[in-house]
Amino acid sequence: MSHALLSPSSAERWLNCPPSARFEEQFPERSSQYADQGSLAHKLGELLIRDKLKLIKKHQFNIAFEAITKNDLYDNEMLENAENYSVFVIEQFNAARARNKDAQIFLEQKLDLTAFIEQGFGTGDTVIIADGVLDITDLKYGKGIPVYAENNRQMMLYGLGALLEFEHLFDIRTVRMTIYQPRLDSVSSWEISAKELKEWAENELKPRAALAFAGAGLFSAGKHCQFCRAKGICKANADHNLELAKYDFAIPGILKDEEVSDILDRKKEFINWLGDVEEHALREAIDNAKKWPGYKLVEGRSNRKYTNEELVSKKLLENGFKEDKIFTRKILGITAMEKEIGKTALQAHLASLMIKPPGKPTLVPLNDKRVEMNSVEAAKADFANVEID
Repeated sequence: MSHALLSPSSAERWLNCPPSARFEEQFPERSSQYADQGSLAHKLGELLIRDKLKLIKKHQFNIAFEAITKNDLYDNEMLENAENYSVFVIEQFNAARARNKDAQIFLEQKLDLTAFIEQGFGTGDTVIIADGVLDITDLKYGKGIPVYAENNRQMMLYGLGALLEFEHLFDIRTVRMTIYQPRLDSVSSWEISAKELKEWAENELKPRAALAFAGAGLFSAGKHCQFCRAKGICKANADHNLELAKYDFAIPGILKDEEVSDILDRKKEFINWLGDVEEHALREAIDNAKKWPGYKLVEGRSNRKYTNEELVSKKLLENGFKEDKIFTRKILGITAMEKEIGKTALQAHLASLMIKPPGKPTLVPLNDKRVEMNSVEAAKADFANVEID
């Protein structure tokens, strides 16, 4: 199903930068292996929940499950994570039924947002309603960074859509949003009153959505630009990143503490932006034969590779070369092993044979959830044997 122009998944972006929604329409949507993998995990999670709730016949389940397992993106790690997600949702539903025997659950619920967003719609992974509380849970399969529920605009839109859908059937006073991110062992929940959510929708969402749908308003760059299709060519994004140029390192003197912090805060965004510009330039050169001043498109370096490894080994063995000379044998690393045999099996059989050395000291923003290292002496002792690049 195609996404709405002002989709909940991109709400953080178009709420902060209203004209971005129309601006990026000129660039084609491109799927990725990560997005496709996430979609498959969602299908599997929903299927397992339906099976546990007896909402699907066994032969239908078997057909759907087999189709998922034959997908190249499927693996044991996905099955384990989807199973854990399904158990989490069932536990949520059981808790709701304990509060109210008439609790209801809705899976992959279509949500109409047109009351506040022109042509707006979305899909909620799981909606549970009981005893005045609407619970909406979203599965995030990514493992790059944790995503938190507090003031999460995507989740607020899902919660709003579910509230509008069911408030005439249930007395909903509280909307609770949960993001379940199994590959990072992260579960984040946040709640808001139904009244506050509607006030936010009326006072903030509705006017910003009107601007975004019209392609009006001011461009505003920031962390919300991460998944914008126009980020590599956007002037506002370029200006935002090039603000680092205000620190003229050629002038003698010492940066103030606040200036160092500002640079650290912008480092990742700046590096990512450089990559975005390079990706845009390369794609234009390849797809549209674009000529960039001072640059040309050439064939990159490549390494030799065998056309058929099985025939290579057969030929070498036939000519007297020993196996230990032409083969290497190495056990899988922990991440690859976990993906191959599953997290449960890894813990059951190898927990006593694994260690987690201390990580290299890293500066992160104050809103990072990790505990601060308070003792300089302790840190020096812990990391005395850590090689710093």
